[in-house]
Formats: sequence, structure tokens, C-alpha cells
Amino acid sequence: MRHRQSGRRFDMPTGQRNHMFRILVRTVITRGGAFTTEARAKEVRRLIDRMITLGKKDTVHARRLALSVIADRDVVQTLFDEVAPRYAQREGGYTRVVKLGRRKGDAARVARLELV
Repeated sequence: MRHRQSGRRFDMPTGQRNHMFRILVRTVITRGGAFTTEARAKEVRRLIDRMITLGKKDTVHARRLALSVIADRDVVQTLFDEVAPRYAQREGGYTRVVKLGRRKGDAARVARLELV
């Protein structure tokens, strides 16, 4: 039983799943958005909102926590210097998931995850 365990597993090992999440977070922060499946977008949205909240704090500890997830100093620098100040007055909800229909090959629900 999965009592009090949140999040989807996506039928992949934990390390592979976390790596996928890190790639999506990096893509959204650098490019402003990413195309992915709807379920993945909903899961990654939690991580991105957490990273932007850390970026708003702008402390050494917050930078180290963000670096532990993103693992790229340039992207963390972009997050803290460009992305987070845009949302200084916003309390949350930094991302939006736009549903785009179904993919032709496997009929998976596709969405675009983007910054508001």
C-alpha cells in the first residue's frame, strides 16, 4: 500500500524519474516552457514552483538547495537573477499547464508546461 506517498512513478526507477524531472525543470527555466505529457507536466510543476520560491529567497542556502535539484550553475544563476525577480509580488502559481490534445503515435495526452 502507498499510504501518504505522493507523486506518480511513471513505471521507471527513481533515479531515472528524478533525472527526467531535472531535465524538464532545466528546460522550463531556460526556455520558458516545455512540451511533455500531461501527467509529467503536472508532476514537474511542483518542482518548478519550489525552485522559484527558493529563487525569491536569494540566500546561499537557497542557492545550494536549488543546485541540488538543478545541478547546473548557469541555470541556477538564471533562476535567481532573471526568473525569480519576475515573480517577487506573486505568492505562488508560477506555472501553467496548457492541454494540447492527444499525440498521434500513442494517443498520450500532450501538454505545454510554461511559466506564467
